[in-house]
Amino acid sequence: MAQSDRARLDALLDRLGISVLHALHPPVFTVEEAAVQPHGLPGAETKNLLLKDAKGGLFLVTLRADRRADLKALPALLGARRFSFASAETLLSALGVTPGAVTPLAMVNDTDHAVSFALDRSLAEAERIVCHPLVNTESVSIATADLMRLMAELGAPVRVIDLDGGGPA
Repeated sequence: MAQSDRARLDALLDRLGISVLHALHPPVFTVEEAAVQPHGLPGAETKNLLLKDAKGGLFLVTLRADRRADLKALPALLGARRFSFASAETLLSALGVTPGAVTPLAMVNDTDHAVSFALDRSLAEAERIVCHPLVNTESVSIATADLMRLMAELGAPVRVIDLDGGGPA
């Protein structure tokens, strides 16, 4: 991540009047590693995946950290065919982040609107969520309503998906 990406994100949050709570921690690359680095922030923990469908479409899927990413069920929820994990190179070129730093906040770097964003309904209904601010050495807690405002400002429609069998919202 270029420093300008973080500065641009912080400036956008400031312009929108969105405040986040911050916590620094050692680098984490997985949900399991993050679980042993308590940060004390309020909110639902997240798991973030950049997926590529059979036609090359990109999908950033944000789930509750305790959810299993079912790559067989997700395509039907998102109107896609067969998903695979995007490569580190694709992650960097599409969202400007590296593995371990995947976050819905990286949509700030999707200036070509090439990535579709999907959010687990349980997170959409949470008061706050916890995610990384483009780096895996920090976590932030953001009000879910503020995340939705940010996505609207970025022109990134949020597709709320129900992993409990209800299909897309």
